[in-house]
Amino acid sequence: MKAAYPSYDEIQKIEYKLTEMKNEYWLHHDLFTFQWWLLLIIFILPWIIWWRYVDKARLKEIILFGTLLMLLVGLLDDIGVNAHLWSYPYKLLQVIPRLVAVDYGILIVAHMTVYQFCKTWKSFIIVNLVMATIFTFIFEPLSVWLNIYKLESWKYIYSLPIYVAKAALVKWLVQVINRKSKSM
Repeated sequence: MKAAYPSYDEIQKIEYKLTEMKNEYWLHHDLFTFQWWLLLIIFILPWIIWWRYVDKARLKEIILFGTLLMLLVGLLDDIGVNAHLWSYPYKLLQVIPRLVAVDYGILIVAHMTVYQFCKTWKSFIIVNLVMATIFTFIFEPLSVWLNIYKLESWKYIYSLPIYVAKAALVKWLVQVINRKSKSM
């Protein structure tokens, strides 16, 4: 008697076929289009600019902030994509399911820059709120218009508190780590 749910092997067969289809789509739809080049630029250029202006004396701390934020952003993005809250019709790399150019490029660099220059919590929160507003109401709609980002069951306004909260959480965590490492 067959189980009422699909077997692991059946799921693997469908996932393999889906991967083949996604690879074909990426190769013939995404690669070298205007959107693809734009994603490549917003992934690489912010890092080049950031490296020129980063406070090298605080590099370890800033990198820690950025790395922890990358982990959180990647996790949240994976959850959103898997829950069908949003999707990405164009991708820089087919093998990575998220919008890597934004998640690990411009967004992280912007947050690390704010972290570097905003020493007090008050300035950090205020600048993050301004940045969150710009990302939420300018960059996200622009990404939708360019067909790079597609809202499934998500609204722009939902992003605003998340942008601020994730940065605040990671700043707090870095401060805890710094305190603990100095007390050792």
